[in-house]
Amino acid sequence: MLSPTTPTFDPRNLSPSNFFDHANSLGLSERASRRLLGAVFGSDSLTVASWREKELVSKDFASKISDLPRLELVKVQRSLIDGFTKLLLKTHDNLAIETVVIPLNTPDTATLCLSSQVGCVMRCAFCATAKMASRRNLATWEIIDQFMHARTIASQQGRKITGAVFMGMGEPFLNYENVLAAAKLLSFPVQGTIAGKGITVSTVGLVNEIERFAEEGKPFRLSISLGAATDQKRKILVPVAARTPVSRVMEAGRHFAITRNTRINLAYVCVGGVNCEENDARALGELIADTPTRLDLITVTDISGRYQPPSDLEFNTFRDALRKYVNHPIVRRYSGGEDIQAACGTLAGEG
Repeated sequence: MLSPTTPTFDPRNLSPSNFFDHANSLGLSERASRRLLGAVFGSDSLTVASWREKELVSKDFASKISDLPRLELVKVQRSLIDGFTKLLLKTHDNLAIETVVIPLNTPDTATLCLSSQVGCVMRCAFCATAKMASRRNLATWEIIDQFMHARTIASQQGRKITGAVFMGMGEPFLNYENVLAAAKLLSFPVQGTIAGKGITVSTVGLVNEIERFAEEGKPFRLSISLGAATDQKRKILVPVAARTPVSRVMEAGRHFAITRNTRINLAYVCVGGVNCEENDARALGELIADTPTRLDLITVTDISGRYQPPSDLEFNTFRDALRKYVNHPIVRRYSGGEDIQAACGTLAGEG
């Protein structure tokens, strides 16, 4: 549901094709429309007056549109450990969204962790977002505005955003239309946007949406957060997602990989004493089989303290076991910003 403050004409809230159609119906030429879209994504100025000053829109057209709303930037925190930066943003209805700027290995680039919902209904046991009281989908413009705020912060740090992952607050595929519209806008070839192959959409395993995502053939990547390789353990860690058998989730992931001729990312949150035994490694190997996959290992960060990361010995033993059973790349994915609660599973809109 869109915010009641969203203007009818908002380039951040329409797919590119719908934007051009709507702009044309209001009397803006395709060339002028492209210039306007470039101005919106290439700068931080979202006022009609600024567009008039740059001669992007005529006086007549300006009278038909209004300034674009913004999320309120409430707080910016930068980790003293690794430079991860978390933004706390507020919506028009006073709900909290958090977005993370992730510095990459190169000194001048960053990727962005975007939220797709306020809160989350998937109830993953180790995730702080699942415990938030307020829940709703974000409008496309609210997703794009996260990017615009974060881009400004990254620029101040001397970094350009070259990628985006929908791995923040919420289950992206429960907000499928708005998330995919945002991804299309973020990758549309105008100033300030990012390449489609640099965008990843993550899910805990919504099979119908994975299959739809595969058939639509967009250039974006897919990541599936398994939780565990067996239904029994998934019921503990990702109870809502576990209503679908993990074999069926993997079948959908395989369909995506084959249809798109690419690897899927499998995100596996390692929880000490729960899912890091040799039997878990064997189950993962059997589940993945020959599906083109990259397995990302992430140590759990649970701010409640209920679930603890594996010890170094437990993790290394598990990774060694995986190498026996999984014939695909295995990567330890760093989850940073722990000191500011910006790590995976810690976003809860508390700043």
